[in-house]
Formats: sequence, C-alpha cells, structure tokens
Amino acid sequence: MQEISKTLIFFGAVFLVVGLLLGFINRVPFLGKLPGDMYIQKKNFSVYFPLATSLLLSILISMILRIWPRR
Repeated sequence: MQEISKTLIFFGAVFLVVGLLLGFINRVPFLGKLPGDMYIQKKNFSVYFPLATSLLLSILISMILRIWPRR
C-alpha cells in the first residue's frame, strides 16, 4: 500500500512539473523558431515540422535523465 502512495505522489509531481513547463513554454522566445524547424504554407493548408526543437528537447531530457539518480 505504501508503494502505491509513493507512485501516486511521484506521478502527481510529474504532472505538476509538466503543467508548469507548458504554462511557461510560450515565454521562451527561440523555442519553435530554431533554424531547422520547417513551416510549409500553401494556399489551402500549412504544416509545421519542429525538427530542431524536437532534437534540442530530446537532448535536454536525455541529459536530465542521465543525471537523475537511479534506484
């Protein structure tokens, strides 16, 4: 029973951090406008491929997880 409560607290903290990050992500001026993000706009549609932003976020998350202590 104690393991379940620890797991619920952990996921609650994760959701809190993700929510805060999503709230402040618009304040980062370069995120989504890096020179590798592709934006294609035609008459009837537009497509956005955030390749450079995805790569940058992937590297940052990998570095954070590598530093994070494991059990």
